[in-house]
Amino acid sequence: MGLHLSYAESSASGPRVENQDAVRLVTPAPSLAGSKGYLFALADGVSQCADGGLAARSTLQALAHDYYATPETWGVAQALDRLLLAQNRWLHANGGGQPLLTTLSALVMRGRHFTLAHIGDCRVYRWFAGQLQRISEDHVWGQPGMQHVLKRAMGLEQHVVVDYLDGELRLGESFLLVSDGIWATLSEASIAGILRDEQQLQAASQALVSAAHQAGSQDNASAVLVRVDELGETSLGDALGQLDQWPLPPLLKPGQVFEGWQVEALVGQNRQSVLYRVRDNQQQPWLLKTLPASRDSDSTAGNALLQEEWFLRRVAGRYFPEVHHANQRQHLYYLMREHPGITLAEHYHVHGNFGLNQWLGIASLLLRALGMLHRRNIVHRDIKPENLLLNNDGELRVLDFGLAYCPGLSNQALGELPGTPSFIAPEAYAGAPPSAAQDLYSAGVTLYYLLTGHYPYGEIEAFQRPRFGTPVAANRYRPDLPEWLVKNLDKALTSDPTQRFETAEEWLLALQQGEHQPSTRHRPLLEREPLKVWRALALASLLVNGLLLIWLLHA
Repeated sequence: MGLHLSYAESSASGPRVENQDAVRLVTPAPSLAGSKGYLFALADGVSQCADGGLAARSTLQALAHDYYATPETWGVAQALDRLLLAQNRWLHANGGGQPLLTTLSALVMRGRHFTLAHIGDCRVYRWFAGQLQRISEDHVWGQPGMQHVLKRAMGLEQHVVVDYLDGELRLGESFLLVSDGIWATLSEASIAGILRDEQQLQAASQALVSAAHQAGSQDNASAVLVRVDELGETSLGDALGQLDQWPLPPLLKPGQVFEGWQVEALVGQNRQSVLYRVRDNQQQPWLLKTLPASRDSDSTAGNALLQEEWFLRRVAGRYFPEVHHANQRQHLYYLMREHPGITLAEHYHVHGNFGLNQWLGIASLLLRALGMLHRRNIVHRDIKPENLLLNNDGELRVLDFGLAYCPGLSNQALGELPGTPSFIAPEAYAGAPPSAAQDLYSAGVTLYYLLTGHYPYGEIEAFQRPRFGTPVAANRYRPDLPEWLVKNLDKALTSDPTQRFETAEEWLLALQQGEHQPSTRHRPLLEREPLKVWRALALASLLVNGLLLIWLLHA
């Protein structure tokens, strides 16, 4: 069951001519709610500025429209922060000589969690079991007489600092967002009393606004109430599994037509998945991935398959397999383009160690792919030669998103250690949560192996708990490698993640600049001054020959 909410809002100008408060409640389609959540926001335009109402309304319009246009794999705070920084620049630059200012409190509720973005002096409360708890801070000056003067607001300065708060939802609790037209007049005890007396959300929100104006508030007054009626799923996979309860396909045979697809062959089968090659009406090859019959009743496996497809759709591009929409399917599977080529593991098995120039090209493509993946807030968790396809046209594609992880959308069971042991980062063995740094370490092991045919810490077997010290330098196996490249790999493979490259882009830049980096290795005199060495050797030889000639003449 998905997250189920009840909500209501009320706003009134009071004795003022214009209502410069703005309210926005956004409830998207269930598929989008699973990844982006529900958005509730309140903005209070500052009346002393050029147009406080415009500032409030435009901020909520930009937030409501643009938040749902951000990548679905971005974290809530990450997406909100990007948008609010952009909106703040717009407000700061478009006041016509006067600032466009507004306060803002935005609440996103997704699954079993909430995220609050807050700046200014609106207030946000949690109401649960008869207790009212304020969870926002007023960004006003504390000096006497200045308690209503904002020190932080949207549009006030070129650079804005927004407060963020994350927490877990509780069944039956409510969240209350109010402008200062309410809380500056009504005490928290009065607010709690209204919430206690009025069980209907719409009646309670209207009562809060009316009570504030009856108590003498001279400001606009607005209230938003949201109640958690049912908690959502714990992960994106659970949410996707609720959307499509498909059965597994039957056993498919070559020559069979299945849901419009011509089955050509069974490509592979193991305990986790079954892979068929099929062709569409234009005879283009695709790979149909589903689950084996033994996992027919395994809802976790079905959710994971749907989540794998979901991730692949959101990283569409040159470095990843193309996914077919398959809108007419009636069974649990997904389709991805079969791209011609061989994996890097197969290439190594046939050709052995990669040459330096080809290796540099592969490394560049892999780091570009990982950079694209990590900018979308996705960790692959199984980077290795077997999962990297070298296309016939020289392109590289990252395969197998079965273990992919997105912070905030994916769950990882306590003690779970997915991946291939020799490619798993040291900190993952120590229990660290999945991170981009772990993908970069796996890429380091992959690239090291393609150059040397060895592992930097030795091969690690399943269920082994390895100890990590200093990786074996790659030039121990490949003396022809330049010093800068050895150091580059050493940095990528260090056991301390804080000492590695911070991003794929940083590593890529280091590779591109590598040949121009100064060497710190002690170079022999012959390498540093070859002309002087050979001149000295020639003079020494001439001297020795002269002495021998003199000795022969006197013998």
